[in-house]
Amino acid sequence: MRWEDFRRSGNVEDRRGGGFGGGGGMGRGGLGIGGLIIVGLIAWATGINPAVLIGGAEILLGDGSPSSQTSPQRQSAPPRNLSAEDQKLGDFAAVVLAQTEDVWKPIFKGEGATYREPGMVLFTGATRSACGAADAAVGPFYCPRDQKVYLDTSFFKDLKRRFNAPGDFAAAYVIAHEVGHHVENQIGLLEKVQARQRQVSRSEANALSVRVELMADCLAGVWAHHADAQWRILEDGDIEEAMNAAAAIGDDRLQKQAQGYVVPDSFTHGTSAQRVKWFRQGLAKGSLAQCNTFKGSI
Repeated sequence: MRWEDFRRSGNVEDRRGGGFGGGGGMGRGGLGIGGLIIVGLIAWATGINPAVLIGGAEILLGDGSPSSQTSPQRQSAPPRNLSAEDQKLGDFAAVVLAQTEDVWKPIFKGEGATYREPGMVLFTGATRSACGAADAAVGPFYCPRDQKVYLDTSFFKDLKRRFNAPGDFAAAYVIAHEVGHHVENQIGLLEKVQARQRQVSRSEANALSVRVELMADCLAGVWAHHADAQWRILEDGDIEEAMNAAAAIGDDRLQKQAQGYVVPDSFTHGTSAQRVKWFRQGLAKGSLAQCNTFKGSI
């Protein structure tokens, strides 16, 4: 993936090495990480904060207004004691975030709407978010309360080692997926899903979560479609990297690896085949309208 010569986003707060550690587990209303091995593995692998979509933290603020009404703050802290590799990983994440900004702004404008850029927090080990405390085991997640993507950059290394999904574009797909949740938040989808999940059974709530996650996969594909059309970022093998990453983090594959069998009613992100299918859909069509996973079968 070509990325080194592109601009970095100004919406990145680098907490790595800054002592912003927090306690284990998600905050108010969230699911604790300890003991939830399957949920933890799946959440670790490019999903929205599980506290938000599995009967957990409120998407609405205390006054009942959507969290999307607040704007992310632009913050930047100088990273401390970072290796050259870690500095490069931070630069990479900032470039991908900038590209998502430059893709989604005109798409929203074309629909007569304004895209409010999300923030990104880079951290090491543990940090705090408006959705509660989180550690590296949670993996990348989006918090709708503060409209920020949280990322421990060691994730990029683990993506290669734990999931056998190496490559810059595999990592970019994950970031774009999290930004896809921000897009869902901007259009009011997350609020509606949260409200519906309160009214149905756990298995039905999980099924709704799957549709949210697959839509974010599709939106990551939309980003890739437009980014390549505008800046020719893709190189040979990049698409295969993203497909490999999507397949590696399907619920069925993760559950099989963790416990030796699968429980479809507990799926929260979709199967490997579904994740690949919806990323391909976004990549091929490049259209938000083509990412409606809530219409028909998935």
